[in-house]
Amino acid sequence: MKIVMPGGTGQIGRVLARAFHQDGHDVAVFSRRPAHLPWRVVTWDGRTEGGWTREIDGADVVINLTGKSVNCRYTAANKEEILRSRVDATRIVGATIAAAHRPPALWMNASAATIYTHRFDGNNDEHCGALGGPNTGMPDAWLFSIDVIRAWEAEFNAAKVPGTRKVTLRTSLMMSPDQGGVFNTLVGLVRAGLGGRLGDGRQFMSWIHDEDLVSSVRWLIDRTDIDGVVNIASPCPLPNAEFMRDLRRAFGMPCGLPAERWMLEIGAVLLQTETELMLKSRRVVPGRMLDHGFVFRYPQWKDAARELAARWKANRRLAAPAA
Repeated sequence: MKIVMPGGTGQIGRVLARAFHQDGHDVAVFSRRPAHLPWRVVTWDGRTEGGWTREIDGADVVINLTGKSVNCRYTAANKEEILRSRVDATRIVGATIAAAHRPPALWMNASAATIYTHRFDGNNDEHCGALGGPNTGMPDAWLFSIDVIRAWEAEFNAAKVPGTRKVTLRTSLMMSPDQGGVFNTLVGLVRAGLGGRLGDGRQFMSWIHDEDLVSSVRWLIDRTDIDGVVNIASPCPLPNAEFMRDLRRAFGMPCGLPAERWMLEIGAVLLQTETELMLKSRRVVPGRMLDHGFVFRYPQWKDAARELAARWKANRRLAAPAA
């Protein structure tokens, strides 16, 4: 297959591109910056037409992952870039597919599980999940993310691409031992003795093992009967306190200092990020995937944490300079 991935240079994109490349597929990643990778990297700006459009015409699958990282302070400039990078890229990808002589059979567009409301009392699936918004008990500062995702999905839904199946990927936190991701950040806290609960530790962590994420996307490519919104998450979200406990155990750390909410507020300013990423309760489950028989290799976090820790340690040994 020919698989085209606009915005595929982030962590999820690299994990998917690596897997598809190893499968023997023709992989083309679109990026604003040139990069030397084992697969083809095509330059684009995410807003206007260019030579990259030829890659989409005749492709089998398009997986659009474009979007500025939300791991930043929500300044006015960052907010505008977070929104525009997602909506503009989705619009131009849709227009290119609509104009293609040989449009792809499948267009997957990234979204995020954070569109669901902050809750502790029940799971959010595609059928009965509660979307976030005003009057849902969420801090006002957290509503921006909801607005962005609603606009992002609305642009995707508005695209008229007859003959191309469309799937919205509401993805939870992907856990991978690669550098630069959320798992690596959490490991740093654990190894520094700071791997206790974040805030009160009640907030649910929705996550997915990187191997299950790849398997989910492969499965969705094959399942021509599925379109619309699909939650990409483990079926077993768990409270942050338990999540951090299992991660500490995977690294042989018996205890870790907790971080109170006020400490996280200060740390977020110093690290130029937002506490929403650490404190929002994302109790998301993959209802449609389970209904259609998908089997997760790592449904439980304690098992996933052990496997990820082993790979993280192996990667570190390989990266260490020879004595």
